[in-house]
Amino acid sequence: MTLADRLFRPFPMAVLFALMLAAAMAVAQLERPDERGVPPIDGSGSYEVDGIKVDIAARNADQARSGGWREAQRKGWKMLWARVNGKPVENAPGLPDSTLDSISGGIVVEREEIGPNRYIATLGVLFDRARAGELLGVKGAMRRSAPMLVIPIEWAGATPISFEARTEWQKAWARFRGGNSPIDYVRVSGTGADPVLLNAAQTRRPGRGWWRMLLDQYGAADIVVPEVTLYRQWPGGPVIGRFVARHGADASVIDQFTLTADNGDGLPAMLDRGIERMDAAYVRALQEGALRPDKSLVVETPVEEVPIDDVLSQIASAATTVIMVQADTPDAGSLNANAGALRAMTGVTSVQPSSV
Repeated sequence: MTLADRLFRPFPMAVLFALMLAAAMAVAQLERPDERGVPPIDGSGSYEVDGIKVDIAARNADQARSGGWREAQRKGWKMLWARVNGKPVENAPGLPDSTLDSISGGIVVEREEIGPNRYIATLGVLFDRARAGELLGVKGAMRRSAPMLVIPIEWAGATPISFEARTEWQKAWARFRGGNSPIDYVRVSGTGADPVLLNAAQTRRPGRGWWRMLLDQYGAADIVVPEVTLYRQWPGGPVIGRFVARHGADASVIDQFTLTADNGDGLPAMLDRGIERMDAAYVRALQEGALRPDKSLVVETPVEEVPIDDVLSQIASAATTVIMVQADTPDAGSLNANAGALRAMTGVTSVQPSSV
């Protein structure tokens, strides 16, 4: 049989086509990076107060907007104080605008209407955790979980998508501000090799070896897999989302629930509510001790054992070290004084003075 006959036999050709198909699928997952990746908009640990409604009238639009933002800072501070201290908003102390400007980290515009001399909006305010913590009476760092690698999975049309393409679920996790949560979320942007390494198939692999490599690469210690399955009733109609909060390499279910949006325009808001409920479920699991890291996922460097004989020999050699000290002593009194000072030092067992 010639070489050409061997190459073009049915079985080798089938294997060759299978390899070419696998290579094409791998290239398809890595190409078009402009259609993939949503970096998190906020990775800081700021306090966030949202849902602040303002309605300000002024001489012009700029003054009305500035006044609305000022009013949002005042209301946001009182809401934050009440939330942290567990007391009514009416009991919150007021702060001057200069102090609020120093502790405020930014304004988040959720919805706004700007007129010639009126400003109506729903805003959010970010407060610097370090500066605001002193005024809130919060001391020390709050208890946080181990770093959790987040792999959001969206099921739409019976197809799971993680980072292979931009999804509304990935965008929702990117705009989620996790600074107020005790869960230390490790969120990736979804670029580079992320679609290949962190896909839906990986979340169903229980093998610890590959998971340990991924966690070490992304600087995490455990995994959370928030899943959502979207059911669109009809074009332009309601959207039903079934949410499942999973944890760990074994994908254990922490919580599951269902939310509904009136139409496609309300889908981002529904996903934001779903993330808030998932975060609350993870926090509750952390408090109950159900979110403990899997020890099989932690790579521990073995401690090198030192024989006890080596330790004893080192101690003995250190105890018998002789150090020669030379000092000018014009008379016997100064010699005795220097010897006494050396004997008083820690670790000195004996001093033998001698004259030169």
